[in-house]
Amino acid sequence: MTAAPARRATTLVAGVGNVFLGDDGFGVETVRHLASRSLPRHVEALDIGVRGVHLAYQLLDGYDTLILIDATRRGGDPGTLYLIEADRPGRIEPQEALLDGHRMSPDAVLTLLGTLCEGTGCLPPRRTLVVGCEPARVDEGIGLSDPVAAAVPEAVNMVLRLVQDDERADSAEQSAVRPALN
Repeated sequence: MTAAPARRATTLVAGVGNVFLGDDGFGVETVRHLASRSLPRHVEALDIGVRGVHLAYQLLDGYDTLILIDATRRGGDPGTLYLIEADRPGRIEPQEALLDGHRMSPDAVLTLLGTLCEGTGCLPPRRTLVVGCEPARVDEGIGLSDPVAAAVPEAVNMVLRLVQDDERADSAEQSAVRPALN
């Protein structure tokens, strides 16, 4: 029996969205700000933009946690931040339409990941979170609206709290499995 590949004790923070569609660039802008901060060693922050297929293949490297940052319509006031626990990856059925690599939503990426991992032993992230921001506009144009731009620093702080919580949880888990010294 072949053992499953080892999972890295890491977190991937991925900014997704299209900077040419106004507030849809929220994830990319937030990761840009996040990259200027000191991150724990176990955290990688990437500007994925509209390259959803790239994200799916990046996740094949094995991460404990995935934090997606994206514009997310949920009916709140523009600039409202949401923390969403995402479901497990699904599977693409053979009769379904082919994926468009430039229009892949985060749920499509997770579904593609589930399909890529099927039968390979790769492990999808144990935990997937979305830090979303209610957009004011997603029409053609570069630049965030004022309320979404104002939400970027708080989104950065939210992600930093999440990765610090992940680091503490991982340390506690490792401590719990260490043998006692006599």
